[in-house]
Amino acid sequence: MNNPSDSGDAGFFSGEEELSASGATDCGRVRETNQDQFLIAQLNKSMRVGSNSLGMEKRVFGSVQGEVLLVADGMGGHAAGEKASQLAIEHLVRRLLSSVHWHFQSETEKEEAFIADLQDLLKDAHTRILLESTRFEDQRGMGTTLTMAYLIWPQLYVVHAGDSRCYLIRNGVADPLTTDHTIARQMVDAGGLKPEDEATSKYSNVLWNVLGGRTSGDLIAEVKRVDLEPGDKIVLCSDGLHRYVRSDALAQVVSENDNPQDACRRLIELANEAGGEDNITVVVSSPAFEDLGKSTWVDFYDTTIPGRDTASFDSSTTTEGTKPKPGDVDPLADTWPG
Repeated sequence: MNNPSDSGDAGFFSGEEELSASGATDCGRVRETNQDQFLIAQLNKSMRVGSNSLGMEKRVFGSVQGEVLLVADGMGGHAAGEKASQLAIEHLVRRLLSSVHWHFQSETEKEEAFIADLQDLLKDAHTRILLESTRFEDQRGMGTTLTMAYLIWPQLYVVHAGDSRCYLIRNGVADPLTTDHTIARQMVDAGGLKPEDEATSKYSNVLWNVLGGRTSGDLIAEVKRVDLEPGDKIVLCSDGLHRYVRSDALAQVVSENDNPQDACRRLIELANEAGGEDNITVVVSSPAFEDLGKSTWVDFYDTTIPGRDTASFDSSTTTEGTKPKPGDVDPLADTWPG
C-alpha cells in the first residue's frame, strides 16, 4: 500500500501546535499518475506596506476571516487531467482574492450577490480551461471536477461541479452537501435506476457537468449554504475515496480522530485497502470557531503590550525604507505571490 504521495496541514484557527485542517492525496494502487489536487487556505485582511519608519515588512495581516477548502479531480489523457485540476484551483484562488468581496455582511441581498460571485468563479475557471484546451492537441477535452467549501463562521458555502464531494460530519453522521453530477445520479433522480444500483452502474463515472471537458452548454455551479455548529467537521474528497469508503465508515474515522491529519491518512488507507483503483484525495477540517477573531499580526507589532518591544528591528534604518537585521525571521513573508 502506498503512503499518501503528498499532504498538507494547516493550523489556521487553533495554532500550529494543534492542527485544525489537513489534506492528503495519493496515487492509489493502479494509476501511474495523480491528477487530483487540493488546497487549504485561510482568509484574512492584509495590506502591502511600502517605505515606513516602524520596522514593518512587506505585508500586514489582520484577523482571520475564514477558510477555503478545495478539491479537484482532473480527467484527460497523458498529463491533461493534472493540468486541468491545477489550472482550475490556481485560477479560482487568484480570482477569489482579486474579484470577490468576501468581507461581507450577512444581509440577504448582499449574500445573494456573494453566492452569485462564487458561482461566477467556477464558470470563469471553466471558460479558462476550455480556452487552454484549444492550445495543444493533447489537452483537448481536458476537464476537472471542483468542490470548494468556503467558511465564514458560522456560515459554510459549498460550490460544486462534478462528482467530488463535500460532507458535513455532525454527531457522528456524514451528511453529503453535494450532488454527484453523473448520468447514474440523473437516472436515479428520474426514477430510471434504483438508488442501490447507482454505485455499480456503468454510468456512475460518466459526468455531465465538469469544468472544461467535452460538455456542451454552460457549467452548472451548484451552491449550498449550511449554518455550522460547534463540533462540526467538514470533509472534501475525490471519488477515489467515496467510491471505496462508505459514508458511515468515513464519519466514524473523522469522529474518532481529533487530529485531521490522522483522519486523512486513515481514510486513504481504507480506500487503498478496498482497491485503490483511482487517485485518492481528502481534506478534513475542524473549524475552531472561538479563535476566528484572533489577529494573526497585531500582537506581534503592538508595542503597547507589556514586555513587547521592537528591538528585533534595526532602528538605525532611515525613513526611506526598513530592513530586519541579518538572521531575523520575517513573520510576514507572503503566502501568495504578489
